[in-house]
Amino acid sequence: MKRAIQLASRARGMTSPNPMVGALLVKNGRVVTEDYHRKAGTPHAEALAIEKAGVKAASSTLYVSLEPCCHTDKRTPPCTKAIIRAGIKRVIVAMRDPNPKVSGKGIKELEAAGIEVVTGVLEEEARRLNEAYIKYIRTKKPFVVLKVAMTLDGKIATQEGQSKWITGEKSRHMVHRLRSGVDAVMTAIGTVKADDPQLTARIRGGRDPRRIVIDPELQIPLNSRILRVPPETIIVAKETGHPDPERTAKINYIESLGGSILFFKGQLELNWLMERLGEMQITSLMIEGGSSLNAHALEDGIVDKVLFFIAPKIIGGRESYPSVGGKTSRSLESAYRLKDITVRRLGEDILLSGYL
Repeated sequence: MKRAIQLASRARGMTSPNPMVGALLVKNGRVVTEDYHRKAGTPHAEALAIEKAGVKAASSTLYVSLEPCCHTDKRTPPCTKAIIRAGIKRVIVAMRDPNPKVSGKGIKELEAAGIEVVTGVLEEEARRLNEAYIKYIRTKKPFVVLKVAMTLDGKIATQEGQSKWITGEKSRHMVHRLRSGVDAVMTAIGTVKADDPQLTARIRGGRDPRRIVIDPELQIPLNSRILRVPPETIIVAKETGHPDPERTAKINYIESLGGSILFFKGQLELNWLMERLGEMQITSLMIEGGSSLNAHALEDGIVDKVLFFIAPKIIGGRESYPSVGGKTSRSLESAYRLKDITVRRLGEDILLSGYL
């Protein structure tokens, strides 16, 4: 099962809105074949492994990191049928599929065909692998990661706004890997105007995410790099309610570059935004913003996981920018608390991650 999960992880960032799945067939103590799901609309891991095995699949044991699918409401045929036809005698499953179209039904179908099914093997590891898929399939909202690069004293920029580079090269490389693994990266107009970022995954084999910019007054400069690098950039702007030829021309130009505008009324509610992004099949989102956006995301309760890259530097100063801003602070009793914390070294930096 460790191998099945490892195989599944090869497609990180590639399968959305589908889960990552790995599978292998074992017979007489030997691995016959192994494979993994590569992209939505392409064959599933089980089907690939069975096809490669051919007649050798008969009487084998299938290890799979997620319950085999059994429904036909998709572009590929049900894996349960392929498993039964192949004559597989035993199926080991890491976790049940939270999708109500499958959840437990795939297992029951296999058992009804006389196949022994064992579930819950390395379930926690399998759930972590597909944490974005699990949240999206249950809530239709993306799994949200808040990423912060800060100093030991919790600062993300100097008083003058200087923030490049707080963390070291290994941390920055990790951020590019993280971007490649999510559907979208979200920032705010202040960051775009200050840094003119691309928010791309500049690593070998990386996949660039969509970009989302919170820009209520549509202040984004039209020469911003974020508008000129595919895939799509989504600008979240306030609906004015009255004609504005200059604004309309700007919107038309952004759309001609391949961007799109998502309008909101009144005050921006980030939960509303997450619902809209979910409708666009954005299953995972990483926030790379400033103090205000970080505070807003935490206050609105949209953050599932945090990644704090901590550099061995001290800036100091009341006017330098804290990692989390906002108008009010929380009491110790009501402070945001993390669980399942992990800590690792990245060169001189420390990466602390945890779940809210």
